[in-house]
Amino acid sequence: MTRGHKVDGRGPVRGTIIAGLALALTASSLMLAGCSSDKDAFSGKGSPIYPGDGPLPKGGGRYQIGKPYTVAGQRFYPKADPDYDKTGVASWYGPKFNRRMTSNGEWFDMDYLSAAHTTLPLPSYAKVTNLENGREIVVRVNDRGPFVNSRIIDLSKKSAEALGFRKKGKAKVRVQYIGRAPLDDKGTHLAAMNTELHRGTSLNTMIAAADRRTSGGTPTMVAKAEPNKRPASSKPQGAPVTIASLSGQAAAGSGSAGTNAVVQPAGAGFYVQAAAFSDPDNADRTRAQLAPIGPVEVAPLSRGSHTLYRVRVGPLRDAGQADQALRQVVAAGHSDARVIVAAN
Repeated sequence: MTRGHKVDGRGPVRGTIIAGLALALTASSLMLAGCSSDKDAFSGKGSPIYPGDGPLPKGGGRYQIGKPYTVAGQRFYPKADPDYDKTGVASWYGPKFNRRMTSNGEWFDMDYLSAAHTTLPLPSYAKVTNLENGREIVVRVNDRGPFVNSRIIDLSKKSAEALGFRKKGKAKVRVQYIGRAPLDDKGTHLAAMNTELHRGTSLNTMIAAADRRTSGGTPTMVAKAEPNKRPASSKPQGAPVTIASLSGQAAAGSGSAGTNAVVQPAGAGFYVQAAAFSDPDNADRTRAQLAPIGPVEVAPLSRGSHTLYRVRVGPLRDAGQADQALRQVVAAGHSDARVIVAAN
């Protein structure tokens, strides 16, 4: 990828100068499946390397939108677009850019849930959904790119792993802008954002909910999609989840948390969260619709000055039953349903 160019006059971005970019982009190496290829023409060039050893510092940098810029004849217009919601191809980048400076002055950690985007504000949050298997995460957008073909986002290695396409190199995804990310986050706020995602919190209230979670010192539960065991020819209908407990300054997707199996904390049960409604009548109708699947509860949740009514199926006795119920809920029309673990 070509993150690293001085596209807006505000500092270094990965790569060589724009003057040589148009020619370089014609190289056949950029037609490869993923940014992890050894033939990437821009790998590891032009951006400062973190001078120390050990873990990279999280956060820092600066808020940046930037002026319009042109790369390889294509004009890009960075802006804060609260309605940004696009579908396209995602790729990933990793070792050759690891520990190098991003476009807004942070340090790229390939084992962190981060991403590069051509126009979204830096740093910001985006929800990324792999449309090929149903997995979804929240990433911290802190870099510019990709500038190759029709790709709309470039994800860190860890993000690609979480979404289940690292080995494949590319995937069809949906990218939804959430809002600005805090500059000084050491990982706990991003972890809280992923907790709220898997609790079913709406995108327009997710940052506020994460603020409350981190300011209160509440341990964070991060849900990540498991590998989908379904044959490749079948239609994706969602995925089971793994649960990892994070607290303190642990970062979502740091590589130190998470397992390969669903873990049920003591005193907790499995639920399938179907939806949340502002209208209690809609919640009641959904409860009636899902009643044949199993026990269904409607619970009010205060969100500032208004109340949402959460509909979920459960408690369910184990992960297998939860996964089966999830598929039934998705088949009933609730495509955003997800498995959660909560106190009984």
